[in-house]
Amino acid sequence: MKVKTFFTAFTMTMFAVLSSGCSSHPHEETDTHKESEEYVEGSDIHFSHEQAQAVGLQTEIVKPQAFSAVIPTSGQVQTQQGDERTIVATADGVVYFRNPSITEGEAVKNGEVLVTISSKALQDGDPIAKLKAAYDAAEKEFRRAEKLVGDRIISEKAFEEARMNYETAKAAYTGVAGRMTPKGINVSAPISGYIKNHLVNNGEYVAVGQPIAVVAQNKRLQLRADVAEKHFGQLRDIRTANFKMAYGDTIYSLEQMNGRLLSYGKSATDGSPYIPVTFEFDNVGDVLPGAFASVWLIAGVKNDVITVPVSALTEEQGVFFVYLQEADEVFRKQEVAVGQSNGMRTEILKGLKSGDTIVAKGAYMVRLASVSKAIPGHNHNH
Repeated sequence: MKVKTFFTAFTMTMFAVLSSGCSSHPHEETDTHKESEEYVEGSDIHFSHEQAQAVGLQTEIVKPQAFSAVIPTSGQVQTQQGDERTIVATADGVVYFRNPSITEGEAVKNGEVLVTISSKALQDGDPIAKLKAAYDAAEKEFRRAEKLVGDRIISEKAFEEARMNYETAKAAYTGVAGRMTPKGINVSAPISGYIKNHLVNNGEYVAVGQPIAVVAQNKRLQLRADVAEKHFGQLRDIRTANFKMAYGDTIYSLEQMNGRLLSYGKSATDGSPYIPVTFEFDNVGDVLPGAFASVWLIAGVKNDVITVPVSALTEEQGVFFVYLQEADEVFRKQEVAVGQSNGMRTEILKGLKSGDTIVAKGAYMVRLASVSKAIPGHNHNH
């Protein structure tokens, strides 16, 4: 009990000493102390031209405009049918890639040799050599039959059989002869594009018809959005969409990518509570087929709506703010109520009016400037 009483008395004594020490030099307090007072909501924020230029700050004058109703959802980017080709083995053998370090995503050209299939080390012998031997034998037999049938030594039926065997052997051999090299049979890319899937490894055995790789052109892509059933009544009003890939922050607009709506489902399928909405577009950006995306479906138009760029908003504990420009180099934090967002712009329900000038880009840096005022700067020269 005595220890607790002593500790309390000591703490109160030290507090009194520190308080008197601070108040004993009222005229020596620096400007740093004055500028570091706690930031008050609605107070002015000074942001110089030099600071604005350094962070790329941009402003925008608020004005009502047309804004579309938005259905936020998720989706996936897919390749179009016909934009992909599968490279298959044209003979049994061991695969050797022309570029052993080839990877998925690597660009290839139409007709470019990608792999060589070697059949020389197979236990049953080289099938290409067998095709050549069969072709030579069939040709020799056919030439002989041509002479014999003229002298009526063999029947027409025997001659036709010899001719059919020759044509079959010729087709089998010439189908690979043009691609034969001392190392094996070359297999080329059927279209220009990029390697989507790498299905076998270098040195791996393959059989005739086995897939080796998939080449995609990646010219036109599809965006499939999955929409909850509750929005079914709005699907007929959907015109376009914006989307953001899961691996990046760029917002893509289908209108700027020559996009168009292909179809939307008339019913839910496979027991899923979602309805598919499919678009197609030019792949003019860094869009990865197969990747998932956040999607904003854009439907009917509303007029005279106040909106701001998404980059103009900052959020603190679920409350949204923008920064108003009050005067040259002077800004003020303003709370706003937000509505729908299309991924690029957000509807403002309350807090702004037409004619206000807001920070459209660089709002986060202005926020940091305002927060810096709350940093303690109690500095005394004793």
